[in-house]
Amino acid sequence: MADILDVRDLKVEFQTRRGPAHAVAGVSFSLAAGERLGLVGESGSGKSTTILALLRLIKPPGRIAEGRVMLDGEDLLSLKPEAMRRVRFDRIALVPQGAMSSLNPVLRIRDQIDDTLRAHGRRLSRSALSTETARLLERVGLSPGVADQFPHELSGGMKQRACIAMAIALKPRVIIADEPTSALDVIVQKQVLETLRAVQTEIGAAVILIGHDMGLMAQFADRIGVMYAGRIVEIGPVRTIFRDPRHPYTRMLIASLPSLERRGAFNGIPGIAPSLLDQPPGCPFHPRCPRATSRCSIERPDLREVGPSRSVACHCADEAMA
Repeated sequence: MADILDVRDLKVEFQTRRGPAHAVAGVSFSLAAGERLGLVGESGSGKSTTILALLRLIKPPGRIAEGRVMLDGEDLLSLKPEAMRRVRFDRIALVPQGAMSSLNPVLRIRDQIDDTLRAHGRRLSRSALSTETARLLERVGLSPGVADQFPHELSGGMKQRACIAMAIALKPRVIIADEPTSALDVIVQKQVLETLRAVQTEIGAAVILIGHDMGLMAQFADRIGVMYAGRIVEIGPVRTIFRDPRHPYTRMLIASLPSLERRGAFNGIPGIAPSLLDQPPGCPFHPRCPRATSRCSIERPDLREVGPSRSVACHCADEAMA
């Protein structure tokens, strides 16, 4: 499959009194048509900042310092603000984290879908809007009657589905879902992911799913990119990574999942993520890594290929195969 999105050496920094905080420090990845890519990592690893940069939604004191974001061969970072506004929802859409704070509380769902369409030049008559709104809501498993409701009248799962309906209204090439199942119970989480998978297949879009739950990634993604301290430290096919994780951080994320075989045993990751203003020398993970060597505290590992469609940023990646 041909790549529709290609991100190269993306860097985002936030100016502070102590100097720049490097929230995204040279992220590169590609996305094929119809593919589902998961970006996973602890809070503060740079996942959400990365996707906000793709959408050109970084606000001061933050800025995109460097990089390219090629969507169908066009660099989104070079577009003028009005041209980029037209790209959002039309070619690359966002399903935001926290639907309650994303939906306008004083507008009915119908009006919010209408706003999305009008912002991109699609002005529909009242009857045509009703038909289109009903069709979009039904595609995400909601009844047409939801169109006349306000956000506070909907459950968390229903609000998230309404956001998905808005995201697919213009049939974008790429859908970005930023932790779309946060604050939802496990049953509704599964329903929301199934909805996202179904509409993605129907319109032929690719999806980037942001999250910190490796279990959800295993159920949804084709490939996983593991982020730590603003960098991708491992990326590859989901089954390969779960079967043979090469980066110690990836191994520890997988080991932290609840297991029926280890009832009552929870494995956390010791220590805390480094400050973006004061990262340790060498590999950023080495203070928490059980496999760290003296080399790890001096030399920062580059992301390198270790197999077909598989890359790892770890000096011990080859050793981890054993």
